[in-house]
Amino acid sequence: MWDKKMGIKHRWEFKAEVTSRGDAEQQHRQSSIFGPAGLQPLFTDFSTRFTVSRMAADWLGSVVSINCGLTLGVYQGEVSSVDGASQTISLKQPYHNGVRCPVPEVTFSAMDIKELKFLDIQNTVSKPSSRHGSTTEPDFISAGHHTQSNRTSHSHATTSRLHSITAPISIPRRGSSNSRGVTVPSQKRNCVRNGGSGGSVRSKDEECFGDGTNEDLDTDFDFEGNLALFDKAAIFSQIDGSNGHKAQHHSTQTELKPQSYRHDENILEGKPVVYKQITVPQHGGKDYCTDAGLVVPSIPYKLHKRLLETAERWGLTLERRLEMIGVCSSQMALSLLGGPNRLTPKNAHQRPAVVVLCGPHTQGAHGISCGRHLANHEVDVVLFLPSFVKMEDSVTSEVRLYSRTSGLLVASVRELPASPVDLVINCLDGHENPLLKEQSWYQSAADWANRNRAPVLSIDPPVSEQPPTVEAKWTLSVGLPLPLAENESRLYLCDVGIPKLVYLEVGISYHSPFGCKFVIPLHPA
Repeated sequence: MWDKKMGIKHRWEFKAEVTSRGDAEQQHRQSSIFGPAGLQPLFTDFSTRFTVSRMAADWLGSVVSINCGLTLGVYQGEVSSVDGASQTISLKQPYHNGVRCPVPEVTFSAMDIKELKFLDIQNTVSKPSSRHGSTTEPDFISAGHHTQSNRTSHSHATTSRLHSITAPISIPRRGSSNSRGVTVPSQKRNCVRNGGSGGSVRSKDEECFGDGTNEDLDTDFDFEGNLALFDKAAIFSQIDGSNGHKAQHHSTQTELKPQSYRHDENILEGKPVVYKQITVPQHGGKDYCTDAGLVVPSIPYKLHKRLLETAERWGLTLERRLEMIGVCSSQMALSLLGGPNRLTPKNAHQRPAVVVLCGPHTQGAHGISCGRHLANHEVDVVLFLPSFVKMEDSVTSEVRLYSRTSGLLVASVRELPASPVDLVINCLDGHENPLLKEQSWYQSAADWANRNRAPVLSIDPPVSEQPPTVEAKWTLSVGLPLPLAENESRLYLCDVGIPKLVYLEVGISYHSPFGCKFVIPLHPA
């Protein structure tokens, strides 16, 4: 293009294609600062270099954002100097990636600059003399306003009309309470307020983000003082209405109403709860309580035996009782083995292993029934029962039914698993014959159970003053608990379906403590 004022012809070659008006403005500003940065002159002379330096000096004091790529990052600051010969630009009070730099000034080379954006342009240019005389007028160009200038200057930028574009305003991050970032000087704002060019179209962003609003940020907000101004009682009175009767009614209801209710508490008041609902004619010496707080007394073995015999006379036969105990004990064992987390179709390769140790008595029949139900639930069951010439009919019938399952039946301790199993169910002890503990098969089975590191569940163990031969972690009693010895075993109670009037017939006033379950835990009262 031609510069009519200087009389010099410049020919410029664009490195990149300018695709929009905003890109043209940015390219124009960058070329006006550096000259060759972005636009390459094919020939220059002294007057051209003097013009470029005059154009670069016009941008001093402007706030710019310089992108130096991923390695160096983005810098922001006020232009302090521009050297066209060495192709460098310096920024004072710089910010690096939003953080205040420790040095007061940073100098950049044109080769390192990827992108240069103007955030706040303050350009005061002395207009050349026109036909009617020369005048000097300050010009304020702010991002966000669309203005047009018809001034004529020595610079290449002012030879055509300038249309400012909408550019994002980048606010530096506050490094400390005293740092405000790069702000517009107050002298420039006064120029806008006092009627200078552009004063009538003052930016709303300056009103929002000016220095005047930042002064209050150093003062901490008084949360306690503002919270004390809130009168909760007055607000509730306004919500309830202006009538004093409504406000008094609300206050009365607030005092009477409890603060909160649990998920198992009723809002409506009922009758007082009686926790001791079971009374026995002969007390066993120990009391237990359920999770709900109901008291369950223990009974001696003679009363317990008479209760079961009375139930058999009314139709609750031994076969029915064995089935109920087998179902309840197997359900408890399945829960101890992991329940639905362990017994899933996707976990078929890790089926639990259970060993059931049984003796030739009714308690042994309880264990055989439990093993049968566990085998039906895809549990690997090994049933130990020593060989006897004559056994009770209940044991024989349970063994015959168990033989139709996939479980194993062994008669020797040497056939038991050598590795630890998941659970051991102990049914070796009987109520009627305590001399079984002296036999060799009993001692061998008890030693194997103690050597194996698996937890033990005992079903209906007898009352004994001596410590148990096999240490059990859980104990399951039937109907009502017996006064068992104090140990670390956790006691559970099983419901076998004895009617209430059957309890009453033996002198026991009974109310079921089971609730919705058939097996409940008992705790020492």
